[in-house]
Amino acid sequence: MKNYTFLCLTLILAFSFDSYSQQSKVAAGDKKYDNYAYIDAIKTYERVAEKGYKSEDMLKKLGNSYYFNSDFDGASKWYGELFAMNANPESEYYYRYAQSLKSTGQTDKSNKLLAEFNAKFKNDNRGQLYKEDINYLEEIKANSGRYKIEDAGINSKYSDYGSFVYDNKIYFTSARDTGNFSQRKHKWTGEYFTNLYFADVDPATQASSQVNKFKTSINTKFHESSPVFTKDGKTVYFTRNNYVNGKKGKDDNKITLIKLYKASFENGKWTNITQLPFTSDNYSTAHPALSADEKTLYFASDMSGTLGQSDIYKVNIDGNSYGPPENLGKTINTEGKETFPYVTSENEIYFASDGHPGLGGLDVFVGKIEDNGTISSIQNLGGDINSPKDDFAYIIDPISRRGYFSSNKDGGQGSDDIYKFLETRKLQCIQELNGIITDATTNTVLPGTKVTLYDGSKIKNNSISDASGSYSFVAECGKTYNVRAEKPDYTTKEISVTIGKLTGKTNLPIALDKSICKVTIGDDLGKCFGIKMIYFDLDKSSIRKDATLDLEKILDVLNNNPTMKLDIRSHTDSRQTQKYNEVLSDRRAKSTIQWLIKNGINTNRLTGRGYGETQLVNECSDNVKCSEEQHQMNRRSEFIITVL
Repeated sequence: MKNYTFLCLTLILAFSFDSYSQQSKVAAGDKKYDNYAYIDAIKTYERVAEKGYKSEDMLKKLGNSYYFNSDFDGASKWYGELFAMNANPESEYYYRYAQSLKSTGQTDKSNKLLAEFNAKFKNDNRGQLYKEDINYLEEIKANSGRYKIEDAGINSKYSDYGSFVYDNKIYFTSARDTGNFSQRKHKWTGEYFTNLYFADVDPATQASSQVNKFKTSINTKFHESSPVFTKDGKTVYFTRNNYVNGKKGKDDNKITLIKLYKASFENGKWTNITQLPFTSDNYSTAHPALSADEKTLYFASDMSGTLGQSDIYKVNIDGNSYGPPENLGKTINTEGKETFPYVTSENEIYFASDGHPGLGGLDVFVGKIEDNGTISSIQNLGGDINSPKDDFAYIIDPISRRGYFSSNKDGGQGSDDIYKFLETRKLQCIQELNGIITDATTNTVLPGTKVTLYDGSKIKNNSISDASGSYSFVAECGKTYNVRAEKPDYTTKEISVTIGKLTGKTNLPIALDKSICKVTIGDDLGKCFGIKMIYFDLDKSSIRKDATLDLEKILDVLNNNPTMKLDIRSHTDSRQTQKYNEVLSDRRAKSTIQWLIKNGINTNRLTGRGYGETQLVNECSDNVKCSEEQHQMNRRSEFIITVL
């Protein structure tokens, strides 16, 4: 994939040079490189290199010129010479060299370099992802074999990519000859500037008709790409060079970047072409995608706050107004490139990335959009879609499971090609979480044990162990759950477990200790469960998510003992003033009571107050030097039984 397809459809001007020394030739190559004229830069640098003149800076730029044009054979050659000259370059060259090696089939050498990369640059999320997912090739293999893939039938010998289906037509981007007499070519890639094209398509078979140019004012003499239509067909979002009304915008370095635009369909014409309000002359925004309800627009950008070379962002849409851009965060974005988002009605987000572990170049991944907007459960789509080259711009109809993606993998007609596919099996990694409940002392099985599966603070499922003491749940691969086992006369136990990342089974046996906690009036119910403190954020009195797990235990006892009443007491350490601590602890006690009432406990069964620092359990009063552990003993919550 040429680099313009993911983010930087930068616009440069042609220029010529004449020189008489190798130094001046390098300077000329640098000028072309700095202006993103990578095709010309490669020619200049290689002529100089053939004459024996090489420098670390030139090798970096020569490797980058190939890398940014997705020619990983050339990139690995020159990055290899760079490492021979300097075994410890900057972190980005470790990663680019590793990616280039992987894309040319040198996986073992690439993985060795990634291990060095992670050891040297521990704060780079890409290395951490590799370390956490060192068996990523097995996962990719497990996710493969799920597609029937064919040429989309609309490709040329030039770059074709970035499709979108609307009203039984496939719209896409192409660098094929536009028919202009001047045949203007882009210096970055050596191909024609891209425009939007379309073809009729049969929704049942994906068969395409003759390709036509999208003859509207949306297409200009510069780059256009990645159109997205609203369901009513009245609005289209698309990517274009910073060019509108015949005027080019430039950044501080006099480079024309790319922006997101929208246009309206009125009286049979596309009109009102405007840049979106959160775009800028000084950074790029590209590749729009709409949520199913069309209230959220996703896109790629390298704006301030981006974690890597490009991140995926979103903005809220309210009529003709757009909220501020929001970065989707570190679970999806890395120090590399994340781009070409696509969102389905099933709250899945597909995207291309070279920062998550893959087969080389850009791979296509899918993640789950949680209710709070965060992204989880990211998986590589497997070796059918992905290849050692660049694979990107994946779209899918969640009903028919048909769709398209773009790739510059071997065997295509041009530098980038569009492929159609049918997904024959959904990507669903499921494991069976199972185990046997036993007595910790005698090792005898314990049938009739209540086993609860928690996803965070939410109950995912319940089970009762059978005659052999066995239980089982269906669990999602890669997720972390809490499993709680409860049985009369035994101490309740709760264990955290992380499910494997491949389809299979995770075994979690649980051994319960005989209960020694026999409570009566005046006892602290919290001690039965090891609850020392209901934790709150600093200076806050709202219940945190991690505290709800402990309160669920108290709630369960109250529900099973309907006459029981509690006095809830909150204590602090001696730091801060006595009045401050008393007020804060009182708010926290009342917040705990309100949580229980909200979850069904009658208000007449609960009393409570805060005691601040008035009932310290050790000598750590004002002006007494104590360790953090000693102070922690005084920060406690008590659930005193007043009526059984």
